[in-house]
Amino acid sequence: MENVVIIWSGPAWRTAAIYTGRALLQPLMFEWFMAWGLPAGWQLTTTTDIENFPWFPDWIWWFELVNRMRQQAIKFGARIETKTVDRVDLSSKPFKVFVWDQVIETKSIIVTTWATPKRLGIPGEVRFWKRGISCCAVCDGGLPIFRDKHIVVIWWWNVAMEDALYMTNFASKVTILVRRDVLRCSKVMHERVLQEPKIEIMYNTEAKKVLWEDSMTWLEIINNETNETSTLECQWLFYAIWHTPNTEFLQWQLELLESGHIKTKPGSTETSVPWVFAAWDVQDPEFRQAITSAWTGAMAWLQAEKYVNWIPSVN
Repeated sequence: MENVVIIWSGPAWRTAAIYTGRALLQPLMFEWFMAWGLPAGWQLTTTTDIENFPWFPDWIWWFELVNRMRQQAIKFGARIETKTVDRVDLSSKPFKVFVWDQVIETKSIIVTTWATPKRLGIPGEVRFWKRGISCCAVCDGGLPIFRDKHIVVIWWWNVAMEDALYMTNFASKVTILVRRDVLRCSKVMHERVLQEPKIEIMYNTEAKKVLWEDSMTWLEIINNETNETSTLECQWLFYAIWHTPNTEFLQWQLELLESGHIKTKPGSTETSVPWVFAAWDVQDPEFRQAITSAWTGAMAWLQAEKYVNWIPSVN
């Protein structure tokens, strides 16, 4: 029987593995094989250079950061299998984790399956993903390639307003595309956006196609009231259309928030099922940063160790 099974990968997964390994819990980790279309490494794989992770004053390539954390976890005794977890059974203890043709029993589980950024599926999207289209302005917006460029933000609630305001620090102009004739966001964010001279809002407008020469150059848009199409100059496109938490394999065995994220106790990684913990984007609808991911991974370890080592009923 395993002490701790950690599911998926990324900073939370690796941090939890480092800490549980150092605590001699010998964690078993599954870095899902191309789950949700991404290799092991989480949304860091959707960016290039990382400049906002502490301890790296210049920058670090996403693969190097992910690999360093992986090697550190192995150093402290973590076992890693690149396999996809099909489902789990949390109805009784020990818990069961079903992986391909295996059934693993475990005393505790740490879920770090992040959240998949939503996409529009427009022509040209695949070609320019990470090379003209991004889903995280805070992650990528400060890179030199965005300086003094025209940036377009696809709107979805407050997150788009935050992205647009953030990008005014770097871009020459920011255009927000809004599908309706009003901005559905908080009053404070609405006022801030309207007062920013670099921001233009286009209502009743949707993106239809990415157009390019050598690089992303224009965005074909449509007015959904008049059905008129036109082109908009665009050097970079940010999707602010929310994320879908990856919880399907849990089969509704944990309590979820309205957004689909796993509900955890305030200031904790504890879920609605004792001895099951959730860290990272799968339970964090707000911050979604590599450093906060690592932080929740450490929290999950502290709580998992307490349950495994201190509570007799787990053993």
